Amino acid sequence: MEPSVDRIAYPWGSRTPYGRHEAWPTRVDAYLAEGVEPEKVDRWVQAASILHSDGDAMDIAVVGNRMVGVRGRATDRVNHGRLGPKDLFGWQANGSADRLTRPLIRRDGRLVECGWDTAMDRVVSRSRALLDEHGPGSLGFYTSGQLFLEEYYTLAVLARAGIGTNHLDGNTRLCTATAGEALKESFGCDGQPGCYDDFDHADVIALFGHNIAETQPVQWMRILDRLEGAAPPLLVCVDPRPTQVARRSAVHLAPRVGTNVALMNALLHEIIRTDRVDHEYIEAHTVGYEELTEQVRKCSPEWAAGICDVPAARIAEAAEILGNADQLTSTVLQGFYQSHQATAAAVQVNNLHLLRGMLGRPGAGVLQMNGQPTAENTRECGANGDLPGFRNWENAAHVADLAKVWNVEPSAIPHYAPPTHAMQMFRYAEQGSIRMLWISGTNPAVSLSELSRIRSILTQERLFVVVQDLFLTESAQLADVVLPAATWGEKTGTFTNADRTVHLSEKAVDPPGEARPDLEVFLDYATRMDFRDKDDGLLVKWDDPESAFEAWKRCSVGHPCDYTGITYDKLRGGSGVQWPCNDEAPDGTERLYRDGIAWAHPDLCESYGKDLVTGAADSVVEYRSLNPDGKAIVKAAPYLPPHEEPSPEYPFQLTTGRTIYHFHTRTKTGRAPQLNAAAPDVWVEISAGDAEARDLHEGDLVEVTTPRGALRGRLRVTGLRTGLLFVPFHYGYWDTPAGHGPDGDTPSRAANETTVTDWDPVSKQPLFKTAAAALTLVRRGDGATAPAPTTTASAPVRSGAVPATAGGPGAYASQVPGGLPSPDTQEGGIR
Repeated sequence: MEPSVDRIAYPWGSRTPYGRHEAWPTRVDAYLAEGVEPEKVDRWVQAASILHSDGDAMDIAVVGNRMVGVRGRATDRVNHGRLGPKDLFGWQANGSADRLTRPLIRRDGRLVECGWDTAMDRVVSRSRALLDEHGPGSLGFYTSGQLFLEEYYTLAVLARAGIGTNHLDGNTRLCTATAGEALKESFGCDGQPGCYDDFDHADVIALFGHNIAETQPVQWMRILDRLEGAAPPLLVCVDPRPTQVARRSAVHLAPRVGTNVALMNALLHEIIRTDRVDHEYIEAHTVGYEELTEQVRKCSPEWAAGICDVPAARIAEAAEILGNADQLTSTVLQGFYQSHQATAAAVQVNNLHLLRGMLGRPGAGVLQMNGQPTAENTRECGANGDLPGFRNWENAAHVADLAKVWNVEPSAIPHYAPPTHAMQMFRYAEQGSIRMLWISGTNPAVSLSELSRIRSILTQERLFVVVQDLFLTESAQLADVVLPAATWGEKTGTFTNADRTVHLSEKAVDPPGEARPDLEVFLDYATRMDFRDKDDGLLVKWDDPESAFEAWKRCSVGHPCDYTGITYDKLRGGSGVQWPCNDEAPDGTERLYRDGIAWAHPDLCESYGKDLVTGAADSVVEYRSLNPDGKAIVKAAPYLPPHEEPSPEYPFQLTTGRTIYHFHTRTKTGRAPQLNAAAPDVWVEISAGDAEARDLHEGDLVEVTTPRGALRGRLRVTGLRTGLLFVPFHYGYWDTPAGHGPDGDTPSRAANETTVTDWDPVSKQPLFKTAAAALTLVRRGDGATAPAPTTTASAPVRSGAVPATAGGPGAYASQVPGGLPSPDTQEGGIR
């Protein structure tokens, strides 16, 4: 009998301890739908997770034309067979009864079903009319972090060279833009320096604004297994919430939100003061060390303590651990990225590694993480506000090279200004210069800041909105045309996780009704628009996923994200492969910068850099002067206070975030019974001290108000730092029990009703972590409890007063230590 565990009650499963420098043991996690016996599975189809950026490799169980379960792939380098709760249960959303199955068009104010020809004719006719009347700048494309590489690349080609618009970005702007920008600022180019295997070797793991336990749960399992084994690592956690990471850390620093640069400058001050600097590495591989030394000279732990509200002694203790590390691995995510000095803070983590010489070897690496499963692909393929292949839009040779790949004139590729970022695209739509917005695979009516403003933009008469998605989301309900899309498991393609590992996800079942793969939709649009190259041949010359992948490989050759050594066949049956993969590295590349900084030379770099305070772009002349030999740049930044501070009217700071059981706006996870039951509705977290001072208690219904809007939720009293409120952002406003709609008559449960329209000056990533807020009691809980999980950072301070989160029999998943044969050698099911 296989061991099984309630993976809602125990999200990370059981432990398989291992020691430092040892291989992480295999454990295969699997879940089959109720009533499905393993021996009844017809086939197992290769895939990888689409609900976070881990890239967990898995196989989909199929009976007939129906998904019935999943299991982890034991042979894969990323997860060694493990799956998180969203992996195990999220696939059930594919079969939800409310899937979109036919296109919809708006007629007389209502969305009505139609055929694909009718819907696409409407999209094409509006596209052509706008091109004729207003030019390519009147069309914008806002995409996702959940499509496949082949789809992003096709979208980039048709938008940039077909339409000729500069307005193409992804919702990755909300989660991973700072990761890419911080890497460009430090190393001249995007591309993750470290890899997940570094967790096996590090003696210190530092997590900066990264609740890895909930956002990348399988890698947290890896760290937990290290903590239970020989020579466990020391953890340093920077997070204002009492996360599972914080509870296992040697040092937990819980700063005031918005003060990360002050904290990082104090840590760097201590590293330099105590001379824990690898001077030989600094001299050989970097520029800018003297400027950093001067910037942090007065940034003592005592100075930072007054800003961050963190004891100076704890800052010094953290600096000592970081400074004494033999092999330091650091990760960074939204706690640093969604703030007013996002890039400045993330760059200081890079500086920490440069000062310590902690790059390019096992256990010594930095992971500027992603939040979404295919965020890396948006950046590689140029669907996120960059040119494909990490080319520099200001470098004429890079533009000419891309034009040669596409067989167009360089002038056909917009490069007169930086590619437009998403926040600016919505501003252009608000102002009227963008008159058509094609939204694919994302739900901005819940995920963007200041939702009343976003609703007013999307409902403008002059703006033609196309939404391509699986369900009639809050955004789709505002569209003029809705295109039903196929999703993961219903189409084939590749995607790349946060440590550059490329996986192949194969079609397991047919999509419902007339739903189509996103690639097929984009190819249909390109055909109907008759996009041509300079020789009057077809601009988009591929017609299926594999030929699209081969076209992308030609675009990537000789560039940092070189895929030329990867094929679909190479990705089948075994493990994912890390790029760059080419003749020099036929099996992929574990770590970048092993032999120095590779892509920072002025002729090669993806960006010439920006001022970390203003975001002003540096010129090529300035870059060549600073960095003629192409070294890493140690880039300093002063601390600046948040743009919106608490006041007597709004005495709290408000921060938003995630829970392990949901992904983004719950489009999929809200339709998975186990996941929805674990966190069914919004809640508001407050510290025990603030709750006591205001006579507030667990389960009280409260209203959170900012200068922009309000939301209501039940209160959870946690170990949160004083003066801070936390609200998960996953919940939309239309499916609330109160029946709230876009008219605003009833306070919403959407966190982004309250967040500010503001962004980091460098990465243009919105500020979801810092807002000033007020809290009022609506009515007493009368014995009710908040719908927040007890298993995570949302655990109550009085655990016995709240029922423990559990999934029950329907959430039991098997765990098999040691693993199973791969699906190409085993027929049938799990044994």
